[in-house]
Amino acid sequence: MSAKPKLIVVAQIAGAFGVKGEVRVRSFTDDPEACFAYGPLMDAAGKVVLTPVRHRTLNDLFGVTAKEQRQREEWEAMRGTLLHADRASLPAAGEGEFYVSDLIGMRVVHLDGRELGAVKSVQNFGAGELIEVQPPSGSAYLLPFTEEIFPELDIPAGLLRAAPDEALLPEAPTRPDPARPDPTRTAPKPG
Repeated sequence: MSAKPKLIVVAQIAGAFGVKGEVRVRSFTDDPEACFAYGPLMDAAGKVVLTPVRHRTLNDLFGVTAKEQRQREEWEAMRGTLLHADRASLPAAGEGEFYVSDLIGMRVVHLDGRELGAVKSVQNFGAGELIEVQPPSGSAYLLPFTEEIFPELDIPAGLLRAAPDEALLPEAPTRPDPARPDPTRTAPKPG
């Protein structure tokens, strides 16, 4: 029995194109045409969805002729489907570079030795990458993916060393504001 390949999202189906069974595809790779060089493109479960035979540029999308023969309506029904490539088919990362998806599952350890958790996901909502950390217990939390917060990355060892401000950690104690009265404190009766 073969191991399930590690899948990486490289593109998305944007709908049907024309009347000859082509499909429109939006590429997410740095070199937009590179997504067609990674072999068959699969869904999240690893089932082959599209094997590119030919592609052509359509503004910011591509018109793709696929080995799989589907009707226009079938491609339209698949609009929004994320297309994955086997991680093993991608080229090796350059010196000092890595694939963001390779961070998933890595241990996150504070510089002082505390186990903070494991990388659950990497998010980007427009202001830079955020590492979602799943602690050994409790809810996941986000840390900005910066050199200041993550000064050491050991990709081969599967380890991210972190130095976040304590306020970013879920166990961070909240400090009382001396300017605000403590609502749980009782005042002495006037005498």
